[in-house]
Amino acid sequence: MKTSGIFVISILFAVLIVGYMFVEPYWIETKEVVIKSDQIPPDFDGKKIVFISDIHAGPYFDQSRVNNLVSQVNALHPDMVLLGGDYVSGESEYVNSTFESLSKLEAPLGIYAVLGNSDPQHTTWVALNNSVITDVGNMGVWVGNNSGKIRIGGVGDLSNDWQNPEGALDDATSDDFVILLSHEPDYFPEVDKSKFDVVLSGHTHGGQVTLFGLWAPYLPSKYGQKYRTGVIKEDNSTLVISNGIGTVGWPIRFFARPQIIVLKLERT
Repeated sequence: MKTSGIFVISILFAVLIVGYMFVEPYWIETKEVVIKSDQIPPDFDGKKIVFISDIHAGPYFDQSRVNNLVSQVNALHPDMVLLGGDYVSGESEYVNSTFESLSKLEAPLGIYAVLGNSDPQHTTWVALNNSVITDVGNMGVWVGNNSGKIRIGGVGDLSNDWQNPEGALDDATSDDFVILLSHEPDYFPEVDKSKFDVVLSGHTHGGQVTLFGLWAPYLPSKYGQKYRTGVIKEDNSTLVISNGIGTVGWPIRFFARPQIIVLKLERT
């Protein structure tokens, strides 16, 4: 009787875990990260920047879910939206509908994006550049005016593109506040941390399936668990790694909830 009871409890526990793994992909977390710096111009003090990455639109993430995501982001009333790549799960057929939805994002200071390793490069580049979203891959833009502006730059994906940090920086100096979009966090060790204040990445999905959020058996990173998720500060630069929105492979997550990152700028 005792053995059979333990067996039944074990089966129920396993069923609950498996059930949770299919529920968590829909349970998007809004995670706030405060960025403090004396290089943030007065005009940007208190501004809200939303960062989303790794939507992976496709068979397991249809356009209605992309539309719901856009509504969720717009409800946060961001001043700016940054997009970190992997908009689709590799299939070109989902690109145009995904950017049709993403073009409905609302942010007075603009929407800026780079591509990821799962994006069909040419098709996605065309859709991105035909949308209201500004492509900052291997280039950058100044946002604001001469009395208070910040630099938003990006680099190409490590897996299938090249990286031009000089293009992202242009004439920005170490006195300017610069945000860099890099789809993969493995680029962070290469970043000039005297010039790039914040680096935003995704790609890892937080491990997607983890041991209760402590460790992931698989991560697409040569640095192991180091860049799995969260906020990492090195020298004068801060790396923020998002768990992303969608999934790769099976549409499951375990203690790696999908995330919308909200950066709040605070001038010190």
